[in-house]
Amino acid sequence: MAELTEGGVTAHRSYPCEQCGASVEFAAGTGALTCPYCGHAQQVTPTGGEVREHDFATLAAMRRPAAPATHEYKCGTCGAMTTSDHLSQKCGFCGSPMVAEVESLGLVEPEAVLPFGVDRPAMQDALQKWVRSRWFAPSALKKVVSAEQAHGVYLPHWTFDTQTRSDYTGQRGEHYWVTETYTTTDSEGRSQTQTRQVQKTAWYPASGTVARAFDDVLVTGTRRVMPEHLAKLSPWPLEQAAAYQPDYLAGYETLRYDVEPEAGLDAAKREMAPVIENDCERDIGGDVQQVHHVATSYFDVTYKLLLLPVWIATYLYGGKPFQVLVNARTAEVVGERPWSAWKITFAVLAGLALIAGIVWAVVAAQDDGAATVVYSGLALLGDPVSRESVGFHADPGS
Repeated sequence: MAELTEGGVTAHRSYPCEQCGASVEFAAGTGALTCPYCGHAQQVTPTGGEVREHDFATLAAMRRPAAPATHEYKCGTCGAMTTSDHLSQKCGFCGSPMVAEVESLGLVEPEAVLPFGVDRPAMQDALQKWVRSRWFAPSALKKVVSAEQAHGVYLPHWTFDTQTRSDYTGQRGEHYWVTETYTTTDSEGRSQTQTRQVQKTAWYPASGTVARAFDDVLVTGTRRVMPEHLAKLSPWPLEQAAAYQPDYLAGYETLRYDVEPEAGLDAAKREMAPVIENDCERDIGGDVQQVHHVATSYFDVTYKLLLLPVWIATYLYGGKPFQVLVNARTAEVVGERPWSAWKITFAVLAGLALIAGIVWAVVAAQDDGAATVVYSGLALLGDPVSRESVGFHADPGS
């Protein structure tokens, strides 16, 4: 049973084992809190709540207090004090899980969480396969597979739903063919007149209105992990998300969002823009299209804060840190990799040596064939010449 700690520090939960008193952690893929010492499992009891969308206009009209940059935990096991900006983490002294009560920090509360489904061994298997597929990577990359510093982290994401109406202006292009006459000169210098079909495009002004409903447009809520890496971890099985429950966070780190919901909505609109432009192009029709201007209105905008699970492994190479991410639901791996200069050099030299060997073999074969032709020709003319005199050296075994 989780115990709630209150007082002069941030209210948070600790998770003592019901059997031995040690701390339990959420076990990936099991739906239970498990004790790493005695093995006792405590099932996470579903809250029965549904994952809901919240009205964005209401949130935007609220006066939200600024959240403190950091907060303090007091470990319920050893009593140590920890200053942190995480919503959950382990005590730096005894390793006990601690999960903050979000409402006490003045933050938007998570609505949903996608619990960890890939455990550490499965994560390391995925990393090993990824490392094996990295051609010309230095041997140091192998260290990431066994890196014990790889840690599980819940990363905050915003999702947005909205109805859109977009008025556009542009042009519709329609292809047509014309016969073109041209003159050429043949090999004897004579002029010839020929014709050919040439494609042309007629452009006509176009305008109209398109509408689309967007569902769960996903935007990262943290700047601590490169967005381009997180984007490559998609798709996420968002339909498997559960209503937020602190128990899922026990034993893992959870980052607070540092992208405010307003900035998140702006990013979501940028994600929607190319989809809307494609809708405009289809509405224009014709053979080709040009969209000059799009004005989009957004209606019934809703949002939710969602926590997604990621394994993060880091390693150093050449004094520079490299980061590898593993989707803790699908085992998809994305990351940075250095290039091994000596492996690339060796591969280039080996390739050049192979090419040189092929060239030498071809030249040798051509020389051998030429000598055989010369010898045969002289013999037909009755010249008593030996094969050696024309430079032909037979294989001793032939």
